[in-house]
Amino acid sequence: MTSNKVSSEPFKVAIAGLGTVGGGTVKVLRDHADVIAKRCGRPVVISAVSALTKEGLDFDVSGYQWYGDAVDMAKNSDADLLVELIGGSGGVAKTVVETALSAGRHVVTANKALIAHHGAALDKLAEENSVSLNYEAAVAGGIPVIKSIREGLAGNNITKVQGILNGTCNYILTTMREEGRDFDAVLKDAQALGYAEADPAFDIEGVDTAHKLAILASVAFGVEINFKDVHVEGITHVSAVDIQFAEELGYRIKLLGVASRHNGTVEQRVHPTMVPLSAPIAQVEGVFNSVVIDGDAVDTLVLVGRGAGELPTASAVVGDICDIARGLSVPTFSIPVADLETVPTRSMSEHVGEYYVRLTLMDVPGVIADVAAALRDHGVSMEQMIQRGREAGKPVPVVMTTHETSEANMVAALDAIAALEHVTEPPRMIRIENA
Repeated sequence: MTSNKVSSEPFKVAIAGLGTVGGGTVKVLRDHADVIAKRCGRPVVISAVSALTKEGLDFDVSGYQWYGDAVDMAKNSDADLLVELIGGSGGVAKTVVETALSAGRHVVTANKALIAHHGAALDKLAEENSVSLNYEAAVAGGIPVIKSIREGLAGNNITKVQGILNGTCNYILTTMREEGRDFDAVLKDAQALGYAEADPAFDIEGVDTAHKLAILASVAFGVEINFKDVHVEGITHVSAVDIQFAEELGYRIKLLGVASRHNGTVEQRVHPTMVPLSAPIAQVEGVFNSVVIDGDAVDTLVLVGRGAGELPTASAVVGDICDIARGLSVPTFSIPVADLETVPTRSMSEHVGEYYVRLTLMDVPGVIADVAAALRDHGVSMEQMIQRGREAGKPVPVVMTTHETSEANMVAALDAIAALEHVTEPPRMIRIENA
């Protein structure tokens, strides 16, 4: 018979970084202390905290040991576990994590950039010191996707993982569709509402999604993290016109991260994508995230939830803390670091799929025939075409979708079309993801 009695020996936690997520973590650990103790079999207490200043904090830190230097705290505090919530791919955050691991302290982090760039080296350091490195909050906020893949789907051969991994971009695309406004205007509103940073490039150019995708690919496929080879495109070129045409064609545009295995290679790509309205991921709106996982035993699993924010992200951080406090230890990337495969990245030129193309053409006789000839000459078959309105002497938008073809063929065809005399703007291409 198993006893539910709580041990009196506390599990001590030090928190480096008291911003939005750090504050949320303090609040969750404080407000849910009783239920956490019951679930972990022992009290989980904050013993030390560190930040640049105490100014502006909306919670009391007087009961915790204060460190002005997070590295000093990582090295010298009495904590069993350090939570790194400083952020950044290197610098102080990296030094803090390395110091804590080397001192024999477990580490929990929400830092996707750090894991995407240095995850393998930090994993090795954790293994050498017999401690855990957990990072559930680094990908998709409050959605337990790392735990789902690493533990719940351990019996599956996972072939594909894809998702909406950035709430800022999903909010912008949702609002553009609902209000019929262009990207720049919606971005300004997102910044005013706090959904987008003053410098939004990290989000809207797809880098944030690429960090998270590289981590997911490693956990799902048992391969070394390979952020540098992720193909990355952002949403800055998606127009309200594209979104309207997508709806008419039965699609919705999302910024997706997609990773899949193909005959000894791994494909990793981030780009605006047309997904069928019937797909569950098409219904994920606003700041929500979603991850879709294909496994040979489970078939398809869809996870949806809040991908950012104080409490959803803190929930994931505390979940990792509780696992370690319970004594649960699993490999950082599903398998020991020495067993992670080094797998070549599949070139985007080899990608095969369907495409949406928007052209801006002068409405003159023969121009469509010229476009069709360019497609034919490069092995691209048109599925359907839409033209709306015409005004003599002025360019008009023409939209088409293609049958399945290679990216290399599609790019070559668009280069040929762009060189035509009556094409007035560079062609715009959006990939279609039907599966």
